[in-house]
Amino acid sequence: MSQEASPHAAEAEAPISPARLAHVVLRTTRYEEMLTWYKTVLAARTTFEAPGALCFLTYDEEHHRVAVANVPTLAERPAMSTGLEHVAFTYATLGHLVATYERLKALGIEPYWTINHGPTISFYYRDPDSNQIELQVDNFSTIDETNAFLAVEFPKNPIGVEIDADDFVRRFHDGVPESELRKRPDTGAGGFDAVRTI
Repeated sequence: MSQEASPHAAEAEAPISPARLAHVVLRTTRYEEMLTWYKTVLAARTTFEAPGALCFLTYDEEHHRVAVANVPTLAERPAMSTGLEHVAFTYATLGHLVATYERLKALGIEPYWTINHGPTISFYYRDPDSNQIELQVDNFSTIDETNAFLAVEFPKNPIGVEIDADDFVRRFHDGVPESELRKRPDTGAGGFDAVRTI
């Protein structure tokens, strides 16, 4: 008796990557504070909430990008412990990143680290639980341009060059061309000791 090949057999021949990264789930003892922070920082809205227990937040077409779970019995995470380093969110334009920085600063939420990595300009924040959140904008318009930079320039300085956020924003509003603002200064080699840790 002959066996017909499954119409889905080809799909299983090679490892299959996910279509996209869907969401991040955070456990906390500061539930309301965390919800307020993420709604404020990401301009997010609630799509589901079990009051006082679990909340789904999104800012786009995904049903949730961030979930916050209230777990009152959790212990505080020790500083300098292993785990996830940070989560990054990308803005569509440099102007959007600048506008977000200005909006958050007016609310007393300021980045602890601002840097031109080369592939991105990145503003790093800490949420109420000290999770590190990166708000970024891509510096290149295509993935090919980014990959070329990663192959040639990034090894010379795999961290980037720190920028003064207020000066950067001032220059943006003064009309300095975005091509100049996005270009990472050549300051020589940079080491991984520049990475900020909790």
